[in-house]
Amino acid sequence: MFYIGCPMWGYKEWVGGTFFPARTPAHDFLRLYSQRLSTVEGNTTFYSLPLEETITRWRQETPTTFRFCPKVSRDISHSARLDTQKSATLLFVERMRGLGTRLGPIFLQLPPAFGPEQMTQLQIFLAFWPSDVQLAVEVRHPDFFKEPHTTTLNTLLSQHKAARVIMDTRPIRVGTAEEQQILQARERKPDLPLQVALTADFAFVRYIGNPDMEINAPFLAEWAQTLGQWL
Repeated sequence: MFYIGCPMWGYKEWVGGTFFPARTPAHDFLRLYSQRLSTVEGNTTFYSLPLEETITRWRQETPTTFRFCPKVSRDISHSARLDTQKSATLLFVERMRGLGTRLGPIFLQLPPAFGPEQMTQLQIFLAFWPSDVQLAVEVRHPDFFKEPHTTTLNTLLSQHKAARVIMDTRPIRVGTAEEQQILQARERKPDLPLQVALTADFAFVRYIGNPDMEINAPFLAEWAQTLGQWL
């Protein structure tokens, strides 16, 4: 299966365009979004753990074919040692299980300071992560994009059937230095090389698009071919 979506479903600038009708109230955003796209990253869970009633409402407002990819809470990924967060992690996963069949891969984004020297923390975290819940891991430390750390990380993820998040920021590294600076400031994405690695039986690709669709065209054509081969 192929799912495509955005980091959020509540983007006010979509109202009045071709995506959301004019005067669409915020409480209709998710329902309308899920009629257009098949997944969402769900950044909201990064900032706070949703109530059970909220999770139930998300499930009820979306079709059975829709998938949420919740981001692990920053209290787990950014505020303390990753290997000490077992109780909080299991609580987070249990809350997300309320999405039922609409739960897609959960997304763990590690901070830029989390480098190869913290690999033991990640190893322990993966060991207590429930094996029946898909997990995708994004690293931002530049050393993970160099050997031998690339192979070490990919091997660890493969052992636990976790995907390595593939982040493609090439589209916002195009144009003049001023244009790139503006885009990078807006998107706030690290300047890291594209690392295409399959470490699980699913792939989690984050494509950071350029506002100019002509610039996106060759990158999207390349991804269409790659995704087609994977499928």
